[in-house]
Amino acid sequence: MNAEDINPEFKTRVRASFDRQQAMQTIGAELTRVEHGTVEIELPYDGKLTQQHGFLHAGIISTALDSACGYAAYSIMPADSAVLTIEFKINLMSPGRGERFVFRGEVTKPGSTIIVSDGRAYALSDTQPPRLIASMTGTMMVVRGREGLAG
Repeated sequence: MNAEDINPEFKTRVRASFDRQQAMQTIGAELTRVEHGTVEIELPYDGKLTQQHGFLHAGIISTALDSACGYAAYSIMPADSAVLTIEFKINLMSPGRGERFVFRGEVTKPGSTIIVSDGRAYALSDTQPPRLIASMTGTMMVVRGREGLAG
């Protein structure tokens, strides 16, 4: 079963939810790709988001990867559901040094209650090929019928 069978408006729904997410607005992130089971978020370098050495802070990398993984899961969920992260593990592989960053989330294991997504973060530069800086595995919960939780 694909997302169109569950929710033919999944792209619109993912984008609308992303637009309401204040954390992504605060860091200047942009949703650049929404497909069935795959989402990409991009972020320009901003010195206000770095740690003491000028690298993109691990907390920012984690935040963006969590959103990418969560929205990848959300893209395959039924229209009457919401998504919540219930666990993630991140590996920071290389300093977050780049002009721009891409955070890609992909569903690894779909399910009706629990969905597992894997994420990859890349640093981009005009002069070098994309560099993998982090990976994440996240567990997402499909939430239905809870007051205050919608899309």
